[in-house]
Amino acid sequence: MLLTLEQGRFLVKLARRAIVTALQTGEALPPPTEADEVLKAPRGVFVTLHALVSGEKMLRGCIGIPYPVKPLIEATIESALNAAFRDPRFPPLEANELPQLLVEVSVLTPPQVLTVTDPREYPLHIVVGRDGLLVEGDWQRGLLLPQVAVEHHFDAVTFLEQTCLKAGLPKDAWRGGRVRVFVFQAQIFAEETPDGEVVEVTFSDLHEGGDTENKSGQDDES
Repeated sequence: MLLTLEQGRFLVKLARRAIVTALQTGEALPPPTEADEVLKAPRGVFVTLHALVSGEKMLRGCIGIPYPVKPLIEATIESALNAAFRDPRFPPLEANELPQLLVEVSVLTPPQVLTVTDPREYPLHIVVGRDGLLVEGDWQRGLLLPQVAVEHHFDAVTFLEQTCLKAGLPKDAWRGGRVRVFVFQAQIFAEETPDGEVVEVTFSDLHEGGDTENKSGQDDES
């Protein structure tokens, strides 16, 4: 079910409020009770943080929950706190970074496994600009959001390779038939300016702005 812009705005503001509350009090924000019922249903979600540096967006944290195992508002709070303070690629966020921080929330559809007779068919079933990827090996798992492929101008093969690398697998692991490949979609809501207006992001927007993204900006997961 697609969310309205107002519901997406609520989630982005909730993610920011969770981060601010943690910085001010050291405590986790309790889930609000006034949320729409659709926001209390289990959904996968990722929170992405960008820092504005000399007018350019640089990844500052991105962690989420890919499967619908928690109510969306709870998953958003948890993902926001993890992105801000527990992304292993970055030091914990500090209060002086808030004025230059952009918050983005991606609400996911449940990942669906791709079933193929030959692994070489995987790229034929992946639509860049629509799909995100999740690759699972025996013990490894890697996920890249749909916007990553657009921002970095990946084709389907490169997208598969980069997701395998994200999982700690060889980039061509998907060709051997020993991993499972899942696709999912995302509805993306983001601040246009720090703590400013929230918009729903389309992939045409990402095409226009993708060259300003940090090329290391691939997404972590919890």
